[in-house]
Amino acid sequence: MGGTSKLRVVLDARLSDGDPGGVQQTILGLAHGLSSLDGDGEEYLFLGDPARMGWLAPHLRGRCKALPLPAANPGLLRTTARKLGLLDPIARLVYEGPLGALAPVELPASDGTIERAGADVMHFTTQAGFRTRVPSVYVPHDLLHLHHPRYFPPFALRWRAAHYGPLSEQARFVVALTQFGKRDLVERLRIPPAKVPVIPWAPVLQAYADPTAAMLDEARTRLALPERFLLYPAQTHPHKNHLALLDALARLRDELGVTVVAVFTGKPTSFRAVLDARIRTLRLSGQARFLGFVSPSDIRCLYRLATLLVYPSRFEGFGMPIWEAFEAGLPVVSSNAAALREVTAGAALLFDPDDPPGFARALAEALADPGLRESLISRGREVVRGKDWREVALRYRALYRAAAGQTLGEEDRALLASMTR
Repeated sequence: MGGTSKLRVVLDARLSDGDPGGVQQTILGLAHGLSSLDGDGEEYLFLGDPARMGWLAPHLRGRCKALPLPAANPGLLRTTARKLGLLDPIARLVYEGPLGALAPVELPASDGTIERAGADVMHFTTQAGFRTRVPSVYVPHDLLHLHHPRYFPPFALRWRAAHYGPLSEQARFVVALTQFGKRDLVERLRIPPAKVPVIPWAPVLQAYADPTAAMLDEARTRLALPERFLLYPAQTHPHKNHLALLDALARLRDELGVTVVAVFTGKPTSFRAVLDARIRTLRLSGQARFLGFVSPSDIRCLYRLATLLVYPSRFEGFGMPIWEAFEAGLPVVSSNAAALREVTAGAALLFDPDDPPGFARALAEALADPGLRESLISRGREVVRGKDWREVALRYRALYRAAAGQTLGEEDRALLASMTR
């Protein structure tokens, strides 16, 4: 078969709105990019529960369509339900507590939905998946659990062990988002390097319309945003290191006389209670604003209105908000952990996430120096120049064709070589 032969690809979109936020945004970006490709040789079907796909539906155009899960689908939904915390409260106590060491965990088998749909390739876009004989592409995003197992309850560690290895072994390609991620997959999961292409994401803000001046004014009023604020868009998982940002706010106020508000977005987790307690201890109730999961329009406005994006995470496989900030012209102060030094590429003011005084000094420097902020904005725009979802989609299309065993054209061969070298 040639590179333009018919090809039907199924992409896993079994997520609810906001769960998990970063992965959801990449699926949306892929839909945006794949729908822009020329030709009629491919069809892209996004697998999901019709009742939970409202966040994606506006971006499914042209060759991109929804593939509904059957009404009764316990096999495929079990893994997603556990991962998204959709089980009943008693079950959640088991999976999040010590009894999780004994709870059953398995990699489910396909229920036949994708096979009946005639899939030539299955793209597992999240860490979850299922057993299938359809050739697959797997994107594990990161190996946080191997670097920081303390952040995971027993069941979550066993769940990841039951999925990451088998899904990687099953896949024709296991995609890394950075060179750091590729080294991690090769060294820790023993995946052959040639099987691990590197495909960075692009800023998802490209899929949304630019906010107008009226929209910015309305958002500032409705969200009660101050003239100057820090933005941290991340769910409240422990490794996201919100605690360090709260401590930095207190240091700025108490040691340097600088009072600034931090605005947090993202769906809250059970760790939010720990953050609330720290806010009370540090007397930060007027400086820490949690907006929860916000709409695409609001996040676009927040990137435009904020003074700095702050990203103190202890571990990231990529860090999408950083490239979104670069795209929006928002200066970035970031941790240097894991892949973040590579992703920021010299365009952010970096700090050690385990150095609280250094973090506070970096914030103070960026807040006080408009020339530094302008320099960071300029460098950030250079980092993301030419990074778009159509280019990401072209690379994935080459992978899909290779995974399906098609004979690749010259462009696809060149793309594949650039991703796997």
